[in-house]
Amino acid sequence: MKKTASLLFLGCTAAMGADIRLGIIGTDTSHVIVFTQMFNDPSRPDHVPGARVVAAFKGGSPDIDSSWSRVDKYAEELKTKWNLEMEPDIPTLCRRVDAILLESNDGRKHLPQAKLVIAAHKPMFIDKPLASTLEDAREIARLAREAGVPFFSSSSARFAGIATAMKFPDATGAMVWGPGPLEPHHYMDLSWYAIHPIELLYTLLGRGCEEVSRAATEGSDEIVGRWKDGRIGSVRANRPHGAQGAVVFRPHDKAVQSDSSMQEGYGPLLKEIVSFFQTGVPPVAPEETLEIMAFMDAAQRSKEAGGKPMRLR
Repeated sequence: MKKTASLLFLGCTAAMGADIRLGIIGTDTSHVIVFTQMFNDPSRPDHVPGARVVAAFKGGSPDIDSSWSRVDKYAEELKTKWNLEMEPDIPTLCRRVDAILLESNDGRKHLPQAKLVIAAHKPMFIDKPLASTLEDAREIARLAREAGVPFFSSSSARFAGIATAMKFPDATGAMVWGPGPLEPHHYMDLSWYAIHPIELLYTLLGRGCEEVSRAATEGSDEIVGRWKDGRIGSVRANRPHGAQGAVVFRPHDKAVQSDSSMQEGYGPLLKEIVSFFQTGVPPVAPEETLEIMAFMDAAQRSKEAGGKPMRLR
């Protein structure tokens, strides 16, 4: 991926020891408060140095309860407590910052918002989900690739203790579980929250899934993927919420189960975000993120077909 002028500037900024100026798009998720606290308050024990949030665009979705009920409250807190400038639109925001945190909790908004960031040639982190449909996700990746704008998208589950402690190069399969509440406006309903355990599964097994089946009930989903090399990975998504965990299978009948205490909050993710903005090298390849989206797309089609296995497309 070719370097943009903005990325070269970020490299110079990091070399001089100056904080990277971050802009937030979408103030309708608690992530914007937590991330700003961790970046902007050096007195916190979980402070992540190297970047500072300086401005935001409010955004919001009037048809999602968890968006309209929080967007103004979080915007006001960012403005009054953290002295962020609230910008009227995304192009104005991009002119004031070095890089973007696209935080809108509505995946349907991500493609139109990402288009404006890409047009401004600003590197960006896109919070989960990358998009609400596979087609939108592929379009974001295509536009970013053609413009030479680096981006990455990931759940914090990829960098948490379970993922790092349970990743084995000889894994023959894995079972993971986690929360999976749904949101009716997202076509790929797993993308709303079950993407967390799905991202964990991909962290443990990597790319290569070719077929997915899904059994769906009111209280849970069981999604089973078959990898090209014969491995099997499964995800149980529980509603309304649930703990996260994993079992990894290894040769010679070895099975390793996670401990529920293997949680590290958002610190590991934010450190990866800073490193990405400094180097332009994404910690998660776009190809893997797109396969995760294709996994959820196949699971959606399997649900609609009564559990029939569906190949990734």
